[in-house]
Amino acid sequence: MENLNKVVELSYALDTFYFLMTGALVMWMGAGFAMLEAGLVRAKNTTEILTKNIALFAIACTMYLLCGYGIMYPSEAVNSVWPGISFLISPDHTVEEVLASNGETYYSGLADFFFQVVFVATAMSIVSGAVAERMKLWSFLLFAVVMTGFIYPIQGYWKWGKGFLDALGFLDFAGSGVVHLCGATAALAGVLLLGARKGKYGPNGEVIPIPGSNLPLATLGTFILWMGWFGFNGGSELKVSDVGEANSVAMVFVNTNAAAAGGLIAALLVSQLKFGKADLSMVLNGALAGLVAITAEPLTPTPLVATLIGAAGGVLVFFAIIFMDKVKLDDPVGALSVHGVVGIWGLLAVCITNPDAKLSAQLIGIACIFGFVFVSSALTWFVIKATVGIRVSEEDEYHGVDFSECGMEAYPEFTDSSKG
Repeated sequence: MENLNKVVELSYALDTFYFLMTGALVMWMGAGFAMLEAGLVRAKNTTEILTKNIALFAIACTMYLLCGYGIMYPSEAVNSVWPGISFLISPDHTVEEVLASNGETYYSGLADFFFQVVFVATAMSIVSGAVAERMKLWSFLLFAVVMTGFIYPIQGYWKWGKGFLDALGFLDFAGSGVVHLCGATAALAGVLLLGARKGKYGPNGEVIPIPGSNLPLATLGTFILWMGWFGFNGGSELKVSDVGEANSVAMVFVNTNAAAAGGLIAALLVSQLKFGKADLSMVLNGALAGLVAITAEPLTPTPLVATLIGAAGGVLVFFAIIFMDKVKLDDPVGALSVHGVVGIWGLLAVCITNPDAKLSAQLIGIACIFGFVFVSSALTWFVIKATVGIRVSEEDEYHGVDFSECGMEAYPEFTDSSKG
């Protein structure tokens, strides 16, 4: 019995360590988002977008600690739709509790909190790029408080907290819907109220490209996101301490990588065919689209099928970005397309390889996440707009929000927006 207890304790320690390390990888995705977005905005808006990305991480961590985690994973839910409100996180498991659980408690509760909190920060990071270059910093951060403390946890409870979507059979392994569609939908509500950047669309509706300032930085950010995604999907297996789970984790890693590669190659080929040139921004978004597409189900496909699922995401994101511009939804980094449109594709693609998936359940899950997040986000954005405003002045937008919102510039040797 003593030897068995030692094995249980060692397995608990290993799974906890794995959870923490994959969570650290997901946390590092924050750096990827910051670099990607800083590279795809103009130089005069770089400091502000970096401030958003690091500040939203701190706000997400604090709000999820105070109430978000308790809402998403309540000790006693009111019902399958409304979890109720709980504050702060519970003490961790004792040795006696772990040994008495018959294997059901196999990692630290605090490790679970850490892993989940970096996910909510990822969802909020999606919003920052879509509203870049024209939103007030503090209005964005006010929205982050509501999004990370309440909106994200409620819809997350419906699936991962064993709410009604989970009971319905809705499948979302690591968050194509719970994280990516949620973040993109919140961003869409903000973009609709915010409007396009000045000069993005001509008087006859033509699209006027606004190039990013630093494509090497955007490319490095994409590599970091690609790497962090191994923690995002791999950690969602939740366990690595036996042969079956270890093999599953390996499959998730391989499929995640394969889908990203498929998405990138597909976007590269389509951009060459459509534009006659390899468009780097489309290529980067193709890789991210492949990652989003496989996130809903990275375990059941074969690596070749995962590559094809990612490739479909890469093609889809190319045309989605073009479509967004046609309907004048100004999204400087393509977040609505990468995380929203392809997030939906990823949820539908589950039905291709997972025999337990039901198309009806996937469609209901998509509709519920989109509907709730859009309405709650739109109301939040509207209240912020009506009280403190959400858009900077036309003059501040022209000179750059770095100086007006942060009082400093990222590249002072090359820009002088304070003097106009």
